[in-house]
Amino acid sequence: MSETTKSKKPVLIEMAKRSALTPSSAPPIEDGVPDGRAMQGVMGLTARGSSRLGRFFWATAAALTGFAVSVAAWNFVAGLLAANPVLGSVAAVLVVAFVIASVLVAFREYVAYARLARLDTIHKVAVAAAASGDLAAAKQVTALLAVLYRSRPDLAWGRARLAERLEDTFDADAALALAEAELMAPLDRAARAEVEAAARQVATVTALVPLALADVAAALVANLRMVRRIAEIYGGRAGAFGSWRLLRTVLAHLVATGAVAVGDDLIQSVAGGGLLSKISRRFGEGVVNGALTARVGVAAIDVCRPLPFTALPKPKVSNLVSRGLAGLFGLATSAGAAERKS
Repeated sequence: MSETTKSKKPVLIEMAKRSALTPSSAPPIEDGVPDGRAMQGVMGLTARGSSRLGRFFWATAAALTGFAVSVAAWNFVAGLLAANPVLGSVAAVLVVAFVIASVLVAFREYVAYARLARLDTIHKVAVAAAASGDLAAAKQVTALLAVLYRSRPDLAWGRARLAERLEDTFDADAALALAEAELMAPLDRAARAEVEAAARQVATVTALVPLALADVAAALVANLRMVRRIAEIYGGRAGAFGSWRLLRTVLAHLVATGAVAVGDDLIQSVAGGGLLSKISRRFGEGVVNGALTARVGVAAIDVCRPLPFTALPKPKVSNLVSRGLAGLFGLATSAGAAERKS
């Protein structure tokens, strides 16, 4: 036998040590209840208060920028007039037109702030009248409401019934309840429809669009539009800056009161108990973001409504979310109902 044959030996390959971890003993994947990151991000952006130093910084920056732009525009128009009187005259007319437009926009924003302040004043007078039981103060509230809604044709019938039946009331609670029933009922229905539409839009974008920050942007736009529409429904007509300030006020109130989290009872009322853990996480995020949007809408109704809820029931978040998402997630909600029945 040759030496080459004697040198051949079996090759030993050492196997890696088998792990003691098996599929049955592996820890479960943590997949908790969705927390509505989109709406939490919106609340973090808008509810964050600014310090005095920050406000002073932005005020001085705006003043400096405005002064620099004004000087540059003046030098531009003056130099153009010296070089070419025709083109300089056109530039001067355009600058004057821009200044007039800016003044009109500022006046519109001032009127929007004034209307929102009027709603707050009527609300405070109504609360004081209900607490004191003063019939004269209650009738003053009804007069303020009649003036506020005198240009609203959709409330003409309610104003006529209020004026007709107001003489038959002999206490403040009855007068305020009559005003709430005749004037606030149709406005409450319109405000609920806006909240349901906004919750449906936010839930749809969250569930169907997987892009990062797309749900946050959609939630911010939807909530701004919802708050503005609610203010317009109740007679506020918030402008661009007024809508932003109103949304900040509403979200700051929600954050301060700890009402930004969605509890298990609210999720169960929408998604059907343990069904949320059996479906996709994107759907759960959509439900939670829609519920948080509905909570923002209810808070906006409380802020913009000129009368407190006494005679009429206050809208509930679970009902708004259920109606708003009934058509969107009908399959899941029906499955949840079947699970509760079984």
